[in-house]
Amino acid sequence: MNKEPSLKFSIIITSIFVLLIWWIKLSELMFGGNLHQLGVYPHALSGLIGIITAPLIHASWPHLISNTLPILLLGSILIYGYPKSRWWALSIIWLLSGLGVWLFGRESYHFGASGLAHGMFFYLLISGMLRRDRRSIALLMVAFFMYGGMLLSILPREPGVSYEYHLFGALGGVLCAIGFRHWDPKPPRKVYSWERQPDDVEDPIIGDQWKVEHGADPEDPNHCDKQS
Repeated sequence: MNKEPSLKFSIIITSIFVLLIWWIKLSELMFGGNLHQLGVYPHALSGLIGIITAPLIHASWPHLISNTLPILLLGSILIYGYPKSRWWALSIIWLLSGLGVWLFGRESYHFGASGLAHGMFFYLLISGMLRRDRRSIALLMVAFFMYGGMLLSILPREPGVSYEYHLFGALGGVLCAIGFRHWDPKPPRKVYSWERQPDDVEDPIIGDQWKVEHGADPEDPNHCDKQS
């Protein structure tokens, strides 16, 4: 879907995803189980399924709540601001973050949407720096103001937090921002009325003053500007 971006459409799509991950967590509570085995488990063939399913699974309600607002905000402005590259960027971030964890992560189950959130943040950050149009810079500023701390959370901080998912999500976002930087058209630049005036229009006051300074009558019809 490459039509012109709509903020309402973007919020609706992101809200549907947020409702999905909440419904999955609620289902775990209702049926008394957990889906942690659907996370990424590095170096295990059975853990490959987590590349697809891990962003949908959360360890606890606080874990889910902490990811909800970043996904909702960053997802909405990415889908709104980048109509041609949005689905490619989100798909690559999703898959690359999980693959990176499977290849290089610690041997434990990794899950949660935080890798996706970090990928979107870094996509918005780097895209704004590279493109430098008004909309991209505005989206960069919103993302940085709200979640600038993600610059640090790609590093090891807490034992129970998968910084690997954060790191490889961020890497996916950076690669997508570089690769797709020319895909989306820049918004048209506003042209002011004074910019539409031709530059070579002679100011009559200045022109007449030049003639007076050279001893000529600007009202004389027989006057010739060329000096002998």
